[in-house]
Amino acid sequence: MSGLESVLIVGTGLIGTSIALALREHGVTVHLADRDAASLRLARELGAGVEWDEGTRVDVAVIAIPPHAVAERLSALQKAGAARFYTDVASVKVLPLGRAAELGCDLTTYVAGHPLAGRERSGPAAARADLFLGRPWALCPTEETSADAVETLHGLVKLCGGEAVRIGAEEHDRAVAVVSHAPHVAASAVAARLADAPAAALGLAGPGVRDVTRIAASDPALWTGILSGNALPVAEVLEAVAADLAAAAASLRSAADPAAMASVTELLHRGVAGTGRIPGKHGGPPRAYSTVQVIIGDRPGELARLFKVAEAVGVNIEDVRLEHAPGLPLGAAELWVQPQAVPTLSEALREHGWHLP
Repeated sequence: MSGLESVLIVGTGLIGTSIALALREHGVTVHLADRDAASLRLARELGAGVEWDEGTRVDVAVIAIPPHAVAERLSALQKAGAARFYTDVASVKVLPLGRAAELGCDLTTYVAGHPLAGRERSGPAAARADLFLGRPWALCPTEETSADAVETLHGLVKLCGGEAVRIGAEEHDRAVAVVSHAPHVAASAVAARLADAPAAALGLAGPGVRDVTRIAASDPALWTGILSGNALPVAEVLEAVAADLAAAAASLRSAADPAAMASVTELLHRGVAGTGRIPGKHGGPPRAYSTVQVIIGDRPGELARLFKVAEAVGVNIEDVRLEHAPGLPLGAAELWVQPQAVPTLSEALREHGWHLP
């Protein structure tokens, strides 16, 4: 158990409760604290841990609250001697670290952290013990951070199933601006166009718009705090995206001229190149998967039947996406597999009576 026996989770939202559930599976004693009594009660009922008695000292205190409040809570916990070591899970790192230094916090026992995992849903009811499996978990120790603190936090990340990535706070904030924060704003901008879209347009919505806008369903209050805490790096990325979009719009207004579309084509090519750089499964190199599309009924057990066929012929399904047909009790399942597995899986599905378009 890496010497980790007891943990305090301060903040029983999605991330805090998921960490608690993951640690509980490894026999760690988890204490919970939250100013929201209802959230704390639900986390306890889910088996995430017991309510913290403020006289109890733990190995690690995990501060799972919005970025702007992290340093103040860290200071209070350290003054109370709540833990040997401390960390947080805020999605920005320069802000809490800078504020902690201003407040005179003991930075030798504090390892700023950020698990890059989440869902569009929030609160303890959305928590999952497997939320961090294979996901990168940024750790941003400073020059003052003790080696024991770093080692202990590496152990906590490992118990949760995450992959610890050591990175500087400024580099972290610039990175998440590109891969998380600006994409969230961009997704919200696209989703905002749907708010007043005619019903006929929404009736034609397919997997493309769903993929692009999924994260836009997240809590706006939570994201306002995140974005304001990383404002300048996010603004720089959004300005670059806005410039690309403005250039594309200008070209499209002159689409009758083939030369005008060159910038649009170039942007599309850059998009393909960027997508190809996203790491593959378990953080490995990018992989090109092929899809097998299957017509599937909207009935209980249909996906299980599909997976059983794949299991029987030894094909691993890397990902699956569902698209329901409007007004019909069926839809299409896209099974993502290794390219060489497509003929085997397709033949097996047809033999078991499945319809492949």
